[in-house]
Amino acid sequence: MKEKKFYIETYGCQMNFADSEIVNSILLEEGMRPVHEAESADVVLVNTCSIRENAETKVWNRLKELRSIKKENGDLTVGVLGCMAERIKDRIIEQEHLVDIVVGPDAYRDIPRLLQEVEDGRKAVNVLLSLEETYADIAPVRTTGNGVNAFVSIMRGCDNMCSFCVVPFTRGRERSRPMESILREIKQLSDEGYKEVTLLGQNVNSYLDGENTFTRLMDEASKVDPEMRFRFSSPHPKDFPNDLLHLIAERPNLCNYIHIPAQAGSDTMLERMRRPYTREEYLELIQNMKSIIPGVSLSTDIIAGFCDETEEEHEQTLTLMAEVEYDLAYMFAYSERERTLAHRKYEDNVPEKVKKRRLTEIINQQMDIQERRNQDEIGRRHVVLVEGTSKRSEEQMSGRTDTNKMCVFDRKDFEKGDYVEVEVTDATSATLIARPIKKTTLTEYYGAEVVA
Repeated sequence: MKEKKFYIETYGCQMNFADSEIVNSILLEEGMRPVHEAESADVVLVNTCSIRENAETKVWNRLKELRSIKKENGDLTVGVLGCMAERIKDRIIEQEHLVDIVVGPDAYRDIPRLLQEVEDGRKAVNVLLSLEETYADIAPVRTTGNGVNAFVSIMRGCDNMCSFCVVPFTRGRERSRPMESILREIKQLSDEGYKEVTLLGQNVNSYLDGENTFTRLMDEASKVDPEMRFRFSSPHPKDFPNDLLHLIAERPNLCNYIHIPAQAGSDTMLERMRRPYTREEYLELIQNMKSIIPGVSLSTDIIAGFCDETEEEHEQTLTLMAEVEYDLAYMFAYSERERTLAHRKYEDNVPEKVKKRRLTEIINQQMDIQERRNQDEIGRRHVVLVEGTSKRSEEQMSGRTDTNKMCVFDRKDFEKGDYVEVEVTDATSATLIARPIKKTTLTEYYGAEVVA
């Protein structure tokens, strides 16, 4: 029997990319081999995202392209994984005839059996959500990426039920992965030469394995390798632990960068969104972060044009962003998702034209803030982790500062994975331009060691 080749195409969030690495491991264990293009594969799996309509549209278009490849290669098996699977399973198999296999986020272990069903001439579906599955015993296999940064999933699902969000319906209830298995994966990544790990969860501050909280996990992770940097995404403003802020402040390898989603700036909008905090409470948390971690860099998520949003509510989002002065923001127009509370109880009644205008105002203000904040970096020194050559020039290296700002500088003899001390000489709203000073280590630069 000939060796089967597979190709996984991933859309959406970092969690999806981490899931694709789990599927890699499962298929490799079955004796299958990964390839780098759909045209070379016997099995093509598309790992999908449901967070916004635009993400789903991309997937639908790609599946139609794959149907053309399937017409030329009748033996090709096409499957859909992830968040779109449960929502569209009937339409995608029965009505559109686009795929052979549909697998939800908690059923990846079942893929080998489902592929066998397809071999036997049947369409195959498993979209059951689990209360236990964390894939803790499966070591992810990273076939893409730069070999420097890695994402490690620490939990699955979400219990928050924000009115706009489909995640609890596509990824199920919240459950945490055992801390021991997370630390084992981090140690393996360290042994393989990775220099930065981002711990992933829909709400990382809810992580709980017995008595092991998220702060305890970050504490233990930072001790695995003092020369490995750590980030996390995403926390929730409602219960951000104060002890974590103090830990970040004292540990050189816990990055001074926090992504803290606001979504909106008015109490009325936050209440409609079912975000259990007020504007004032959010701003108090931000002030606390800035006072405990001097120089902390902050980013956020913002939705423009949610149901019933007034001009006054929109203005309050703008004033919140201006007050916080985020270093980065992920900004989107509201996109209604089926099954959410907003879909069931509210009306998506802000006209598209108004949504786009408000989003443009939000983006323009944020770009001005980012440019000003980046200009303030001129003359400051940072440690940059080199991720590779710059997209614009092979003669320059690029990487991120501890505060998550993209930075470019002359290549010299630096290599991917090096820590380089730099001095910022210029900046745009997106990038710091710097003069490299010397190769360094976290221990050397910060003059402190993580005590195991």
